[in-house]
Amino acid sequence: MPAGPGEAAAGMQQPEPAVAAAADDVDLQPAAAAAACSTAGDGLPRSWLIQYNVSKKHNIGTLARCATAFNVAEVCLVGSRQFNSFGAHGADSYVSFSHHSSLDECCASLRQNKGCTIVGVEIVEGARPVHNFPFRGNTAFMLGNEGQGLNERQVALCDEFIYIPQYGPGTASLNVAVAASIVLHHFALWAGYEERAREGQKFVLGDRPQRTAARGVVPLTAEEQAAERARRRQSAADGDGDAAALPALI
Repeated sequence: MPAGPGEAAAGMQQPEPAVAAAADDVDLQPAAAAAACSTAGDGLPRSWLIQYNVSKKHNIGTLARCATAFNVAEVCLVGSRQFNSFGAHGADSYVSFSHHSSLDECCASLRQNKGCTIVGVEIVEGARPVHNFPFRGNTAFMLGNEGQGLNERQVALCDEFIYIPQYGPGTASLNVAVAASIVLHHFALWAGYEERAREGQKFVLGDRPQRTAARGVVPLTAEEQAAERARRRQSAADGDGDAAALPALI
């Protein structure tokens, strides 16, 4: 039977429930997750993915597929609005994307507007193993570049760090999409998400959302559209164009 909210996967050993959820050094367990997090909707904690400095462009599409599989609230792209959806296999239609001009702005927005803890996925001093479920509520995961990992600025912006233990001798690190899948799966277990229904050998897909922007492009927000219209009108008033001929932004 699929695991319901707050339940762990069958056969997976769970640590004892936390008794001091407010303490910074206590890792909350699946049964305590919802009580420790104040969110809208079903009240369960949510996760975000911060994508910055990913060297292999096709990994964004694969990460979108991971994101929808594990119920990520949003993929936050820093820098360019455009991304390569190769590898998503249509999953990018089910994932919300947001665009941020800088890493600092992205992290500040997630902290202030979503109540997120910024957690870096990196092998650094003090990082905690992901199988200990070291989560405390809404969480934004920062994954590093495939070759170099997190850079100094990314490390400085993280509140905490987790890592994925390895047990074989053949590789020093995991592909960014593989690492994301492992981390997001653990977060989903801890948060108590209900497993999707299955049909045959597949999980049941939801209705495909209507696409409101070109594929592989993060659309402008309402505020950004208003600012762009104002900029174009000012440009036209200054003699750089005809305001009446400006195309509508969608």
